[in-house]
Amino acid sequence: MNDTPCSAEEWLLSAHPTSPRLGRAEWREQNLTVLALGSLFSAVRIPGRIVQAVAASTDPADIDAMLHEALKGGPVICDVHGPRYYALVPAKVPRTWRDAADDWRKDDVACLGRGAYLGVPRLDAVEFPVRGTASYWSVPMEAAGVLCPPLSVARVIAAGAARLAEEQEERWPADAPPAPRRPGVPHARR
Repeated sequence: MNDTPCSAEEWLLSAHPTSPRLGRAEWREQNLTVLALGSLFSAVRIPGRIVQAVAASTDPADIDAMLHEALKGGPVICDVHGPRYYALVPAKVPRTWRDAADDWRKDDVACLGRGAYLGVPRLDAVEFPVRGTASYWSVPMEAAGVLCPPLSVARVIAAGAARLAEEQEERWPADAPPAPRRPGVPHARR
């Protein structure tokens, strides 16, 4: 790996719960290591349906491009089995976003911080599909400590939730208007 990913690699691996050396070995052998959240960085888990609604696509290339632009190049991990997206944010976000996080639970969004762990793919796992791993960098980490702007993450969540709500209203109106009555035919009772 070149110098830039190494500095990001070292920075990420310093969040390994046991040792950076073990994390590096796990990346080599399993393409994934588990890192502790809440000290160097935290993560916001966003369901695929929200991200797909913002991208207006299910194509990973379209989604990755939208996330790169919307999150200003901040790093995002995609778990392809959800899909679920994990935007890496400053460590304090779960504490400062407590009220917003409570509101977002209905949409299955979660702010993950101290006490939580995240499976992090190797830094060179940057394309979908990825052989041998269940996740990849939807938006690669460009440099150590460079994270997603929290306000940008909140905007993506709000836009996706709003689009999903609009689609739900269009497809499944809550109260259908009553059927017109034909003269001489009694109205059906429930």
